[in-house]
Amino acid sequence: MKNLVLGLALSSLFCGAAMAKEVRLASDFTYPPFNYKNAEGTPVGFDIEIADALCKQAKLECTWVSQGWDALIPSLMARKSDVIMASMRITDDRKKKVLFTDKYYQTPARFVTSKTADFSIDKTGLAGKTIGVQQGTIHDRYVTDMFGGVAQIKRYSGQDEVYLDMQNGRLDATFGNADQLSLAFLDKPEGKPFGFKGEAVTDKTYIGEGTALALRKQDKALADKFNQAIKAIRANGTYDKIAAKYFDFDIYGENL
Repeated sequence: MKNLVLGLALSSLFCGAAMAKEVRLASDFTYPPFNYKNAEGTPVGFDIEIADALCKQAKLECTWVSQGWDALIPSLMARKSDVIMASMRITDDRKKKVLFTDKYYQTPARFVTSKTADFSIDKTGLAGKTIGVQQGTIHDRYVTDMFGGVAQIKRYSGQDEVYLDMQNGRLDATFGNADQLSLAFLDKPEGKPFGFKGEAVTDKTYIGEGTALALRKQDKALADKFNQAIKAIRANGTYDKIAAKYFDFDIYGENL
């Protein structure tokens, strides 16, 4: 009996030590300015800096794992990573599979088209048009549900590929997070011929309740560490200092 108790105690100790030693954060690194790689191949962006701050606050040693977007949740379930940090929205469908932390930012979604586009953002206007989205995202689900019956939905493994096809005239529209579309495309020289079209989409059925870290459901203790860290960096000014490097608006979405 003593040996069993000792064994369980040691197992718990080793598990705790493993958590403290290394937490593997997964991202797809195709989503500037949130998560991408610089010319040297180093992960950079808002998500990366927030993750670094959270890990420091929680006293966790974190490393990055590169995964394709569609593989993020399956890889988490297969224990190839411990946390998804990839601008993943909290949605009811995803809640069935993973445990989300509190949000660390929240923004609406919008359509982008050529500034000369003369069609409306509705089933009539988008009939026969080609809409580009990142595969497996909430934006994919939204345009598929709303316009899949009248428009061609073209899916891509990374958002950067969407922008290339917009520039090359292969797409009539794209749909995504308004902030990312603006900062990574519309504000760039190559994005000048394009602009937002239609109203912002805030329907939580699709757009979710914010963007958060995702973990396995049994890893509540680790999720609690990140939740405490999110509150701490919001309170001590670290969050705002990082956000100011990337955005000139409230990325946290206080009123969303």
